[in-house]
Amino acid sequence: MPDSGAKKSIRNKGRGAGFNPPNRFSQLHLEPIDVEWGPDDEERKIQTVFLKDTSKTILAKNDSPDIPFTYSINPYRGCEHGCIYCYARPSHEYLGFSSGIDFETKIMVKMDAAQLLSEAFRKKSWKPQMVCLSGNTDCYQPVERKLKITRQCLEVFLKYRNPVGIITKNHLVTRDLDILKQLAELNLISVTISMTTLNETLTRRMEPRTSTASRRLDTIEALVSTGIPVEVLISPVIPGLNDKELPALLREISARGARSASYVFLRLPGPVQQLFSEWLEREFPERAAKILHLVKDVHGGKLDDPRFNIRFEGKGEMARAIDKLFRLNCRKYGLNKAGVSLSTDHFRHKELRQEDLFT
Repeated sequence: MPDSGAKKSIRNKGRGAGFNPPNRFSQLHLEPIDVEWGPDDEERKIQTVFLKDTSKTILAKNDSPDIPFTYSINPYRGCEHGCIYCYARPSHEYLGFSSGIDFETKIMVKMDAAQLLSEAFRKKSWKPQMVCLSGNTDCYQPVERKLKITRQCLEVFLKYRNPVGIITKNHLVTRDLDILKQLAELNLISVTISMTTLNETLTRRMEPRTSTASRRLDTIEALVSTGIPVEVLISPVIPGLNDKELPALLREISARGARSASYVFLRLPGPVQQLFSEWLEREFPERAAKILHLVKDVHGGKLDDPRFNIRFEGKGEMARAIDKLFRLNCRKYGLNKAGVSLSTDHFRHKELRQEDLFT
């Protein structure tokens, strides 16, 4: 098996990852050799493959004490957005793929997600509660424009009047404003827009197929103007790369009408450490060592601390300084004055008729 640590730095067009690290569950790992794309090429293009996901259930349950929801839905497994830092990358290994390029180019699609969700809501054992739409991978990644699986799921949430919280970094969520508005009128919806930077060049390097920063700001404004409560998750905060942008980010999201904000420090579980380190060396070679040192500084000398109630928070002087900066600017720009509590009072176990939707 080739040494997975010795990698030629190749920029894959429209992709975050530069290679496929070995799958920890597989004994066999194959790697392409340079002759397959040419030793002098600096960039290559890899097509996305969409595969049918035959899961029999749609609600994923977690019992993590530091996650504020129990159930989530992921219409897609893998994510074409290609964010290099994505914590969900290792989950692709459970499907027999790599957390690297495979995560961005081999997307599992749950075509019957809406039907499975409807079946779950009809069960007498279901207790109405907020379900997170995109607990792992983005439900509004590019292929959603064509497949509309997320939109179909939102229609189910409206039919049964079960509250839903969306997390996305894609402007495509505004396509569904008609459904979101109806959910908002019943206090059944909140949307979290994930932002990392206002620097469009950094966005394209770090999150190659997401909406631009300016489009995400427009998304906040469009949602708020429709009466939909919006929170912004600044994630991840990467010391030495985007941490100094916190004041500007909070100012901009407040100006667009967001109610609240939160942040999460960069965490690099398993193979994401190797992927992110290679990306830094490729994109910011003069700053890579310093950034990794600062990341370790906020995680007690490691690139990731997987312990519950600690993994999202930084420790030490750098972490305290960033937290102070965040809280100071939240107060300055009027954020986090009140939380959002969604309603479960309207839920019904049977599908509503069209005439019932407005009663």
